[in-house]
Amino acid sequence: MTSLHKLILITLSSFVVAFAAPWIGLGDIKNEIIQQQILLDIRLPRVLFAFVAGAGLSLCGMVFQAMFHNPLATPFTLGVASGASFGAACTVFLGLNVTLLGFDVITIGAFIGALVAITFVFFISQLQRGFSSETLLLTGVATSFFFSSLILFIQYLSDMTDSFMIMRWLMGGLSSASYHSLLQLIPIVTISTAIILWLSRELNLLMAGDDIALSRGVSVKQVRYLLFFSTSLCVGGIVALCGPIGFIGMMVPHICRLLIGTDHRWLTPATLMFGGGFLILCDGIARLLIAPAEIPVGVITTLLGGPFFLWLLIKRRQR
Repeated sequence: MTSLHKLILITLSSFVVAFAAPWIGLGDIKNEIIQQQILLDIRLPRVLFAFVAGAGLSLCGMVFQAMFHNPLATPFTLGVASGASFGAACTVFLGLNVTLLGFDVITIGAFIGALVAITFVFFISQLQRGFSSETLLLTGVATSFFFSSLILFIQYLSDMTDSFMIMRWLMGGLSSASYHSLLQLIPIVTISTAIILWLSRELNLLMAGDDIALSRGVSVKQVRYLLFFSTSLCVGGIVALCGPIGFIGMMVPHICRLLIGTDHRWLTPATLMFGGGFLILCDGIARLLIAPAEIPVGVITTLLGGPFFLWLLIKRRQR
């Protein structure tokens, strides 16, 4: 089976999951008017939002794995998610309740926190020449631990209600997805996707190593700058709108790489489609597992991601 046939199969599978997900459980509702309202006003925007968010996180994970030459890299490697979580925790702790340009205060705080983390990682990495992947990775890990400790400090100072709100947001979820949040998310993911598709050849060469990329005429430093900022801003926007949903960006690119190969001209669209369908599937499990209650989808992805992470470690050790 060629790469094109595999890509078509992945795309069709994702479309089937996206089409079926809104209808699950609607048969129990006898009133057609209520059924239609739930389908159009709740289920449909949630499925579309899950597809866009899953696609964005998966693509960013694919880029980080190519930049760091490491299949264990995730979109949260550079501390962007921790920075966004810290910003959201600060808004809850301070009791802010404002809306600006259609964004609620937690979303605004989370995105500002993500920008702070991106800026911090960038300037720290500039202390060493070359903007290398090793420097980025180490700086991102240190930044992530730093913001995580600040979040714990804020939770310790918060009362029971605020601490629960912070913990619930840190689990990540799609329960607040709407057409409004979908319209806010689409431009962020679309711009990042266009940049990644444009740099598919450069990603292939970066996977082979910086020296080989330089010998083929790639401006490694400028490409890494562009990928760093575009993917980090994309992750920051997604996390700001739905909270940190972990392990999607690690699992999906690796699965797609096993299915379709390492050529990013095929891997990028495959990761986009598979990631969107995968998050829709996880969200469906989160809705149905203990229905009528709902589990945050971040819990489901983490439960799947933990064993997958261990499997990757065992496989790498065997090699």
